Amino acid sequence: MLPPFVTARWLAEHRDSVVVALVRRGPEDPEPVPGAVAVELEGVLSGPSSAETGRHPLPDPAVFAAGLSGVGIGDDSTVVAYDVAGGVFAARLVWMLRAVGVPAALLDGGPPPTAEAGPDAPTVLTPRPWPVDRLSDLLNGPDGADVILDARPRERFLGAPDPLDPRPGHVPGALPLPARENLHGDGRLLPEEVLAQRFADAGVVPGAAVVAYCGSGITACHTLLVLEQLGLGPGRLYPGSWSQYGALRPEEVG
Repeated sequence: MLPPFVTARWLAEHRDSVVVALVRRGPEDPEPVPGAVAVELEGVLSGPSSAETGRHPLPDPAVFAAGLSGVGIGDDSTVVAYDVAGGVFAARLVWMLRAVGVPAALLDGGPPPTAEAGPDAPTVLTPRPWPVDRLSDLLNGPDGADVILDARPRERFLGAPDPLDPRPGHVPGALPLPARENLHGDGRLLPEEVLAQRFADAGVVPGAAVVAYCGSGITACHTLLVLEQLGLGPGRLYPGSWSQYGALRPEEVG
């Protein structure tokens, strides 16, 4: 089984059998390296924003499938994704693909220095419903979670005002575990023993039921991929995250 993270060396050894995908947040992000494809965060990896659903709700499965089919990602593809932010945005694509059974991994420390054209990938990705066992709704309580992890920057968890958030605060009972703190300054993952201690300090033990959220359900996917990389289970995503919770429920400020 493809692990959640792969190295540049692994990619070089398997380049002829994978599709390399750059996840772009908007026009300010660069074009993909030659031979890679671009997948847009807005419109492909997220649906329309609203207070009821959050800033980046999961898209309709048919919209997601059509968007990826259009760039050459299909049912039989293996995908390695990267971005220009250490992978915290590309993790959304990887998590979504893995959730519906398509092999995908995040490139540790991307972007790749070079990339030659990959395989002639199938261009049809079959729409599949988002699996309910990979999702959580915290609006009405902890939803069976033993641990709730907040992947936003620590100051936002503690209640610092931020224009992205509907109000300051965090989900009751959540603990801060910022996704960007999983990374070295160069965008590579911290050593696994360091990551394991970070998760243990947040109360994550083998067998724990973990739910992750962030501002809008994007960087929390990185937390869930690290959780899986450490052998601590897939965990569940709260897609609406704080952009939904903060709009619909009273805040709890740390």
